[in-house]
Amino acid sequence: MLTFFSTPKPFRGHIATIQHNAIRSWALLDPDVEVILFGDEEGAAGAARELRIHHEPEVERNEHGTKYLRSIFDRAQELARHDLLCYVNCDILLMSDFREALERLAHRRKQFVMMGRRWDTDIAAPWDFAQPDWQQRLRALAHGEGKQRPPQWIDYFAFSRGLYYRNTPAFVIGRPAWDNWLVWKARASKVDVVDASEFVMAVHQNHDYSYHPDGAKGVWEGEEAQRNYELLGGWRHFGTMENATHRLTHAGFKRNYRHGLIVAKRAAQAARNSIWFGLLKATRPVRHALGIRRRHSSVSGA
Repeated sequence: MLTFFSTPKPFRGHIATIQHNAIRSWALLDPDVEVILFGDEEGAAGAARELRIHHEPEVERNEHGTKYLRSIFDRAQELARHDLLCYVNCDILLMSDFREALERLAHRRKQFVMMGRRWDTDIAAPWDFAQPDWQQRLRALAHGEGKQRPPQWIDYFAFSRGLYYRNTPAFVIGRPAWDNWLVWKARASKVDVVDASEFVMAVHQNHDYSYHPDGAKGVWEGEEAQRNYELLGGWRHFGTMENATHRLTHAGFKRNYRHGLIVAKRAAQAARNSIWFGLLKATRPVRHALGIRRRHSSVSGA
């Protein structure tokens, strides 16, 4: 069937609750689902034993202790029992529509990557999976109180083994840009990239950013984030679900014709930015001199 792999934050408080919820939802998709949890964070070994999943504590990390994407993706593909794998963030709840989408794709396409937009939803307590209607209740909660995020928010990648093997830059997980590179890489590899957002409801359990010393700002703008952006290599390697080759809808597969338009828009924006910053650089001496004169005039007129 499928091998899920992920890496958790420390299992403390609310984070522990939502990570348990997420992993349980993956395991319930099919009796043959395999789950691999990477990292030696607090509580990870105990959670793996409790949930009866595979635990790989050793992960390559940078000087700040943040985990490298390539270490997790490469090792997962070496360990997986199945040829279809899915990296999913450890706070994402999945339901039967995810399995159905994969079955449709596997039947039609030899190689692909499937991804989708998430639904941000407040969930504070353990989800009751023992109730036969747990999926209906979860859908109702996400539809009623949640919010579906824009196309650049990608929290799962289901893909064919080998697509992301020993070819990933030194991105770190938990910071931006690596997911955008994965989209570009699949397109560059001539693999079908399927946006399943309309078909699959992936529920993201909202949380804070207290795990980072500088909070959300550190996650999105800090030193590691800037390094990830450098590794991305500019707008040409920036992909979102708008760059998918296909969309999976309830009516079937549809070719995504927006990709060319999106690429053209990004190219035009990059050209405008280049011209603008070039003008700023060229006129800096003049602007600096004018600034000095204005300051001098201000002083002499005081």
